[in-house]
Amino acid sequence: MQVRLEDGAEVVPSDRRLLEWVDPRDPQRAAQRMIKDSWRVLRIQSEFVSGFDALENVAEAVTVFGSARIKERSPEYETARDLGRRLAHEGFAVITGGGPGVMEATNRGAYEAGAESIGLNIELPFEQHSNPWVTMSMNFRYFFVRKTMFVKYAQAFVCLPGGFGTLDELFEALTLVQTKKVLQFPIVLIGTEFWGPLVDWLRNTLEAEGMISPGDIDLVHVVETPAEAVAIVVKAARS
Repeated sequence: MQVRLEDGAEVVPSDRRLLEWVDPRDPQRAAQRMIKDSWRVLRIQSEFVSGFDALENVAEAVTVFGSARIKERSPEYETARDLGRRLAHEGFAVITGGGPGVMEATNRGAYEAGAESIGLNIELPFEQHSNPWVTMSMNFRYFFVRKTMFVKYAQAFVCLPGGFGTLDELFEALTLVQTKKVLQFPIVLIGTEFWGPLVDWLRNTLEAEGMISPGDIDLVHVVETPAEAVAIVVKAARS
């Protein structure tokens, strides 16, 4: 992992500064934190305003998540690229995290098909440059602001194989749908071999032990191909 450096010092992301624990028994540091947090509220507000202004004209869109680590010309890359292309042909804009891997491939497919291709990047302690296949790019300091934009302007989530970030977004989306914070919001997972064990665990452990309600597992659609995923998205959007 490559850490960004300025003048030999690590660049600390805004999220880390916001979430850093400060001992309230140290009055000087506690007072400094209170002043800084007050200013951070204004910065956070400005990020929300900028995001709302930039995305207000997005009509129908699908947010796509997946690993940043897949390489160009790999089968996973081509699957994501095909997904972006198919969504574009159905009139959807594509929203991704704006980085490499699945994000780049999906943006690329949408861009090549002439659709709006949106990348919502995030400030990280290691470099993540915006990929070259976006028609609209935004950079966020705070994960929770960025996550709001992923949901607010999308009609569906599609997840391809990925790591912690992908799982984080998946379960946040599931929670929003389960608690009816968002309605008619399909969540589609592409790749039965990758996602199957997770879905089995949800059914055989969480549902079996009463940690989720019967039927909650049906909020997730597991498919094998981009064509199947897009068909689910289209059906939900047109209903």
